[in-house]
Amino acid sequence: MKLKPVFGLCAVLAGAAVILSVSHFTSWGREGGAPIFNLSSTPINRDARLGTSFAPIVKKVAPSVVNIYSTRFVKERPMRNPMFDDPIFRQFFGNQTPAEGDDRERTRKEQSLGSGVIVSPDGYILTANHVVADADEVKVSIADSKKEYTAKVIGKDRATDIAVLKIQAANLPAVTLADSDQLEVGDIVLAVGNPFGLGQSVTMGIVSGLGRHYGVNGEFGYENFIQTDAAINKGNSGGALVDAEGRLIGINTWIASSSGGSEGVGFAVPINMARNVLERLASGGVVTRGYLGIVPQDIDADLAKQFGLADQNGALVGDVMPETPAAKAGLKSGDVITEINGKSIEDAHSLQLTVSQISPGTLVAVKIIRNGLAKTVSVTLAELPGGEVAANDENDSSSGPGMADALDGVTVADLEPEVRQQLRVPASVHGALVTEVDSDSNSADAHLQPNDLIVEINRQAVASADDAVRLCKAARGEHILVKIWRRNGGFAGTRYLSVDNTKRAK
Repeated sequence: MKLKPVFGLCAVLAGAAVILSVSHFTSWGREGGAPIFNLSSTPINRDARLGTSFAPIVKKVAPSVVNIYSTRFVKERPMRNPMFDDPIFRQFFGNQTPAEGDDRERTRKEQSLGSGVIVSPDGYILTANHVVADADEVKVSIADSKKEYTAKVIGKDRATDIAVLKIQAANLPAVTLADSDQLEVGDIVLAVGNPFGLGQSVTMGIVSGLGRHYGVNGEFGYENFIQTDAAINKGNSGGALVDAEGRLIGINTWIASSSGGSEGVGFAVPINMARNVLERLASGGVVTRGYLGIVPQDIDADLAKQFGLADQNGALVGDVMPETPAAKAGLKSGDVITEINGKSIEDAHSLQLTVSQISPGTLVAVKIIRNGLAKTVSVTLAELPGGEVAANDENDSSSGPGMADALDGVTVADLEPEVRQQLRVPASVHGALVTEVDSDSNSADAHLQPNDLIVEINRQAVASADDAVRLCKAARGEHILVKIWRRNGGFAGTRYLSVDNTKRAK
């Protein structure tokens, strides 16, 4: 196979593909009508002088915070001692058999504790999903009345770590819900829960950060956490994070810690997100999420310059999936989404969260920038499709080795039919196949990889290796806009790279 040297390509990959996945949950039915909340959407008074005690606020909130005891029944059989089967053991002690009934299946009980928050007078309770995820039985203890209830799990949403419980009771002390979108870094907050089973405890801190999506070790899919330094420990999960007026702003969920205990970095699910999940679970027992059908990516400074953007806000459309709402509405690769229904989109993650919280079938106004011009496109969202993307789908091209250009560091070849079949490249996709990348080159720094397919350079189509060489040589300016197609595990699609054109490989 003839290999062609290509101009050195170098830029850090601007963002990553976002694959949305549906959460499935089990529901035990609906109790009564939709929950009725106490809502207070006004921002907190930040000009108020700090008092000497939060006791009045704690007295207001404490009755709404409950203890949750979850029980899981594990069936197991006793293990037979392998020494009984040893020939030497039998020689001296004879055949040993378990006593009658010893090998029968037994049930072992595992218990854990957490916290929850009463959000409606008729018994709806919010907690963290991981508190009740595998429970066979859930008990709720209300401190004020010293009563214990058996709770039904109305629904669980692993993607946000939120679960909804329901107890048979009336006139419960429901907490007032605030508008978590009004929070600001520096606001005082209180965390209320049941740490280590000690009983109801209160800690104080501030909002340390907003919109955190730390990754949670891959645990959750829709992260938009409130970060706080209020102490959160084992047993606090599912408890209340309230503002200085005693209004619920979040459900405590996890901590970042090297020791396993609180180190001042705790996280809570914003109440606006938790309420959205609760209302869907209470009405239908499942959470359905909106689906646009694009592969978005973040915008860095180089991409902003390439697309003539005033700043780095927005989500760049790297690819549009066929037969999806985005494709039907005319969205295109290279569009920059800046707003959905009037809500600003800051980056790819912001887009994911916004779309996920809109019900399927909703007609939304999507504001985009295309070729430097702003326009609005109407899109009817579909339901996020189910099924998980297969992992560890390795790409192994059989392209022969080639002499990489010592200066540019990248070698390309025409995409032969057998390689197209190996990489499962759609027939509609054409380009120059990257066969080798010098590890010391700018292209390696840019995370360009073998088996990437260069499909555009400076918005001009690339159909072959010759095209890639010609367009790279003709490129002017400090950066080159390169569009690639890549298969990475189960994901396959296009994305953009803003390539530094001012330096060369060492």
